[in-house]
This record gives sequence, structure tokens and C-alpha cells, in this order.
Amino acid sequence: MRQGIKHIRAFLAIARLGSFTQSSLELHVSQPALTVQIKQLEESLGVRLFDRNKRQVVLTKMGRNLLPLLERVLIDTESVLRVSRNMACIKCGSVTMAVLPTVAASLLPAAIRRFAAMYPDVKISVIDAIAERILHAVKSEEVDFGIGSQLGPDKDIEFEDLLLDRLGVFFLDDHPLAGRSRLMLRDILAYPLIIPCRGTSVRTLFDRAVEKAALEFNLSCESVYLSTAIGMVRAGLGISILPEAAMHAAACEGMRMTAISDPDLVRRICIIRKRNRSLSPAAECFVNELREVFSMPAAYFSSAAIPPRPSPEE
Repeated sequence: MRQGIKHIRAFLAIARLGSFTQSSLELHVSQPALTVQIKQLEESLGVRLFDRNKRQVVLTKMGRNLLPLLERVLIDTESVLRVSRNMACIKCGSVTMAVLPTVAASLLPAAIRRFAAMYPDVKISVIDAIAERILHAVKSEEVDFGIGSQLGPDKDIEFEDLLLDRLGVFFLDDHPLAGRSRLMLRDILAYPLIIPCRGTSVRTLFDRAVEKAALEFNLSCESVYLSTAIGMVRAGLGISILPEAAMHAAACEGMRMTAISDPDLVRRICIIRKRNRSLSPAAECFVNELREVFSMPAAYFSSAAIPPRPSPEE
């Protein structure tokens, strides 16, 4: 491509200046080299571009016809190269991800803040979605990658563990469970439950744990988003099982959260990528930022605890 651009630039310079000598000076190449470039371009196109003698160089009819087309080709090609270089250097571009709502509201903002400090011209788009929707978005390449949980084996998807996320029970300050420091799954099933709907990672873990223990529960309400579940708890409709991070991702004033001491109620938060697909430089860089932020244990519960990344000038 670069060699083709040189040939087109040579043609356009000679067409504009009407001189091989002046064009060679402008392009900083020798006149014999310029002559070779034009000859190669003519051979490639199969037409003669210039009529020339010792006194003048003029475009042939075919040269005049091709002039605006080659001008357009040069503009478009240089634009492609410029955008490609900027994307490779992460000076522009975009990153689109599908993320579990709890993660999107708790830890992700800090990662975006740190990334934006380094790459302010990269556009970040976040789709907060349940686990099944994240997998679909990754497979269909609607997003660059996802941040979610692995619901089961999938030959089309690669999962990279980021952290383990425990589930907890959320209830009002005056609830009978408020005095308990340790809770097992069977302890909370006696109360009306507000739980995420099917297709979410939390619901999948909960259903598996209940089935494994052969327990029954009293379903009060189902919800998709944690803010809805928290609002229902606040309204006194029951207690809710949600990720611990929900305590810091939603308005939970007047509520308490106690972790559930059950090894089956821990979910793996993963980077989810389509197998055998490369990420753009911007997306790959953002994934590296996620790895760093997710490795900060205290930061998971408070994004404000994550120090901002210094700007390049610093």
C-alpha cells in the first residue's frame, strides 16, 4: 500500500507542476526514481499517463480521466492509514462491553476513570445486562467483550477469571436476621425472597444451591436489576439475595447485608471473549486496566478507593 501511495503522489505532483524536475525536488526523490515510479504506475494501469518531450509534460486523455479518481484514492488511503495508526496508538477508537449490572455500578466506573485519564479520545460504551444477554452479545460480536459469570461450558467463548464474588442476604435494619453474624442458605429460606430472574448469574447459582440441598423457598418477587430488588426490600416485601457489591452499588440506607456462608453461593466474575477473535488495541488495553483494578481487593467495595491513574504528562 505504501508503495502504491508513492506512485500516486508522484503522478499527482507531476500533473500539478508539469515537470519531472520540480516534482522530484518537491517529493525529495531523484528524477530517475520518479521516472521509474511513473513507468510502473502506467504499466500497472495499462495506460499512458503523460505525453512528454524535452520542453513539457502534459497529461494524456486517460491521465486527465484518472486524475480525480487517483486524487480520491490518495485521500481515502491516507485517511485509512491515519485512522489505523491512531487506533494502534490508542489515540482514537471505541470500546464496547456488556457487563453485569452489579459490576457496572460498583467497580467498572473506577476502571473507566483510570483508562480515560490515559486515553481521553477513546469512546467507552457499556451495556449492563444479565449473564445470558452478555454471552449472546459476545457471540454475536455486538460488543468487544463481556464482564460476567460462566453459567456453563461453551466452546465458542473464552473465560478469564477476574475475581470471586460472594452472595449476601439484604434486609432492613429491624429484620429478625439483623442480629445474626453468620447465615446459611437454609436460615434465610424461611422468609419471603426477592431474587433475580432466571438467566442471571445470581439466580443460576441460587437455583443450583437450592436443588443440591433439596430445599424449598417462598418467592415474593423477581427482578432483573439490583436497584429494583433493593427498592422491594426497602418496601418490606421480603429479603433479597444479591452480590455483596450491591451494598456499595445501590442506595442501601436503612439496610444491612450479611454474607451467606455457603460455598455454592460464590460466583466467578470473568472477562468473556469470543474464541479466536482478536480485540482492538483500545479494547485490549482496557482489559489490561480491568485486570489491574480487579486485583485491588478493597477497591471492589468502593470505587473511590481506587487511585486514579496519572495522566501522561505526570
